[in-house]
Amino acid sequence: MSALIAELSRLLGGRHVLTATEDLAPYCTDWRGRYAGSALCVALPASTEEVAAVVAACTAVGVAIVPQGGNTGLCGGATPRGGEVVVSLRRLNRILAIDVDNNSMTVEAGCTLQAVQDAALAADRLFPLSLAAEGSATLGGNLSANAGGVQVLRYGNARDLTLGLEVVLADGRIWDGLRALRKDNTGYDLKHLFIGAEGTLGLITAATLKLFPRPRAHATAWVAVPDAAAAVRLLGRLRDAAGDQVTAFEMVGRSALELVLRHVPNSRDPLAGRPAWQLLIELSGARDDLAAVLEQALQQAASEGLVADAVLAHSAAQTAALWALRENVSEAQKIEGVSIKHDIAVPVSRIAEFIARADAALQAAFPGVRIVCFGHIGDGNLHYNQSRPDAQSNAEFIAQTGAVNRIVHDLVHELGGSISAEHGLGQLKREEVLRYKSRTEMDLMRAVKQALDPCGLMNPGKVI
Repeated sequence: MSALIAELSRLLGGRHVLTATEDLAPYCTDWRGRYAGSALCVALPASTEEVAAVVAACTAVGVAIVPQGGNTGLCGGATPRGGEVVVSLRRLNRILAIDVDNNSMTVEAGCTLQAVQDAALAADRLFPLSLAAEGSATLGGNLSANAGGVQVLRYGNARDLTLGLEVVLADGRIWDGLRALRKDNTGYDLKHLFIGAEGTLGLITAATLKLFPRPRAHATAWVAVPDAAAAVRLLGRLRDAAGDQVTAFEMVGRSALELVLRHVPNSRDPLAGRPAWQLLIELSGARDDLAAVLEQALQQAASEGLVADAVLAHSAAQTAALWALRENVSEAQKIEGVSIKHDIAVPVSRIAEFIARADAALQAAFPGVRIVCFGHIGDGNLHYNQSRPDAQSNAEFIAQTGAVNRIVHDLVHELGGSISAEHGLGQLKREEVLRYKSRTEMDLMRAVKQALDPCGLMNPGKVI
């Protein structure tokens, strides 16, 4: 192993190979603090060629590799388990090209999502992938997890926003698939093997992404609804009224908002009466009358009993304050303490049924359980988390994670859903998914893994 470290130091320069315990620590624990491992070292290449050289050196001596971007994942997918080389892509952070006429851009995998968004805006374009960790999450990590975020309703997830990839394969070869085409029907679309694979098949080093016209107008509202069924019906009304200009449709349950109000400074409840269910709705586009369209649609919905109260943002500051309430839910939960987290998806038409049945089943099995429910109702993705308010009883409750998962995940499966909508499997759900995927599906996944990583050195112990 000392010979491998020496070779990596020769390839990258000694200061770009970390071995000291204190230097390794930030790379060996996940954002939630749930998973902690150890690494042989951390390699910090600055180019695709250096990534390829690192992979080839590790493969030659049979040492496993853990690709890592911003280390903001939520399922332990980027955390070493013990003895691997962590390959951090953070130094691959260049915007390589922007083609305004083709509405595309090519960027390296270590660019933060915020940097990609800013580069698009500087060219008067929009890259719409957006999530709370965008200031630190990297594009490579977003693609490896097939990130979703708050605008999937209109633009799709990371997979839908990708035209081409550059990938370092498990044997150190480089596949240059950085095509900027929307039509290329020349065989298997290989990029889709690596998007969502969580680094288990290869290391994404660059991507060509779709851009869109920059919206000239936005309209944002915080809305109280009687229940989840009303929220789903309101989504339909808004899409009838505004079409694909409905950009975001986020739901926040009362327990989720209370945590933000408790733990995030300067947070303020937008509505009186402590409504049980609230929505953050945003329209965007080229029309100047979006605020009027949104207001009129909400007034009509109120007359039908779908809206109990609402406030519209009238400035950028008000819009930012409303979005902060939604985007700080995860941070507030982290401050509050450990909870059992679920990132589930069901058909939008079955969201209300899922919430009602899951709530009832959990309360019956664990009376008094606190349920924090929020998420992207526009695309059927809910973050559905459970805990108890005091530390002692919460520790006892967390010990029942398996029983809680069985209630939630079995219902999700019954409703035709997924136990991981946007966070991936990582270590957290690697075994859990076996209950819900068929043997045929798992055999196909294993066959792909064997074909692309026959030695099992790419992010072992994750996904499969």
